Amino acid sequence: MAKSYKEIMNDISTFVFDVDGVLTDSSVFVTNEGEMLRTMNIRDGYAMKAAIESGYNVCIISGGSNEGVRIRLNNLGVKDVFLGTPDKVKTLNEYVEKNNIKHENILYMGDDIPDFHVMKLVGLPTCPQDASPEIKNICRYISHVKGGRGAVRDVIEQVMKVQGKWMEYFNGQHD
Repeated sequence: MAKSYKEIMNDISTFVFDVDGVLTDSSVFVTNEGEMLRTMNIRDGYAMKAAIESGYNVCIISGGSNEGVRIRLNNLGVKDVFLGTPDKVKTLNEYVEKNNIKHENILYMGDDIPDFHVMKLVGLPTCPQDASPEIKNICRYISHVKGGRGAVRDVIEQVMKVQGKWMEYFNGQHD
């Protein structure tokens, strides 16, 4: 019998996230100068910081290449930020090898076709509530929250709760 997604969460040591549609709501605001601006959810950022400080690996793999995204994520403590990535499978495999991580210990959250093949390699493929149908079909967990609206917080919080680390982190008075 296959493990439930909650049982798989016991084995998660690494979170990998796409950016657009996962950490953002897929909207892009374009200025008169052609700059593309995105919004990110503060609670998603807080959860990523909590995960990092609790010993989890957090990695970003995105086809987009906005350096403002890199700065925001680096400020949260995310060191492994791969932007402008044409081959997410290759990037994930290189990351796994470099960091001695097993694919089955990875939770990957993606939302659209560019995430499809890489998500099939990990232990726990997840997506926001508003992901494409093709992505939803391969996910072991579909968040009840839309991308950019707390879906990242949802999966991090669930994993940390299953592993008994969520309130342990907050008992350390982090804010």
